[in-house]
Amino acid sequence: MRLALTRSRRREAGFTLIELTIGAALMALILASAYACLSSGLAAQRLLEPRLEALQSARVALRLMTADLRAACPLSKEADFIGIDRMMGDIEADNLDFGTLNYSPVRPGEGDFCQTSYYLDQDPQAGEWVLWRRRNPRIALNPYSGGSREEIARGVRQLKLEYYDGFDWFDTWGDAEGDGKRDASQSLLSNLTGMPEAVRITLAFTAGQRARSADGTAGVGGIASGESGTGRGAEPPLVYQTVVRLNTVGTASAASGGTTSTGTGSTTMAPNAGGAPSGGSR
Repeated sequence: MRLALTRSRRREAGFTLIELTIGAALMALILASAYACLSSGLAAQRLLEPRLEALQSARVALRLMTADLRAACPLSKEADFIGIDRMMGDIEADNLDFGTLNYSPVRPGEGDFCQTSYYLDQDPQAGEWVLWRRRNPRIALNPYSGGSREEIARGVRQLKLEYYDGFDWFDTWGDAEGDGKRDASQSLLSNLTGMPEAVRITLAFTAGQRARSADGTAGVGGIASGESGTGRGAEPPLVYQTVVRLNTVGTASAASGGTTSTGTGSTTMAPNAGGAPSGGSR
């Protein structure tokens, strides 16, 4: 009798259909919640990665430009400091040429003087705009060429440079072609000769994900194709700005018997003056 009851109880042990249904529903709910959390984490990572990359690129680029500009000196006898306002398509890509003492000699015959250029150029394969720095530690006959160039940052959407003379901000500086010096009406402009007191640098980077074509390369502009309209590509660019004071300007002016202004400029964004394109980088 006891053996029969034991066997009967063993047959009754287990889960009912309702219990199995509730357990499966709870398991599905847990799995769905875990997938939603994982998907949100991956989406946040994809959203933050390009921004963190742009932030790091901006920090490196601004630090290099700041170090070079703080030790800026005249580029050559014909041109002290050349800043060109230019547009390349819909990209504002200003060009800057100057001399700097921020250089450590690495080869015989070199000093601490270095001819330096900053400019944007488009990578024909990836379609991205790249910020380049040209350095020539030797005194060349043509101060706008020679030396070697290095890539500073990718995904740049804007390089805007403004120059402060102690009273006002200018979109251009210097007179590389000599047109202003020959024009008597512009001979008194303070931004045609000498060195500026400060330079305002504005860098903008793409904020959206880089689009990939069938061959695995980035799309035009290095971002999603919907940049001009809808979708994630329509996100505004990430803008970084700083003002750099040229520390050597006062010393050079005092040594030459001149005077310098000690005024400071505003660090707010200035509208684009819409200067005419000046061609490619030299």
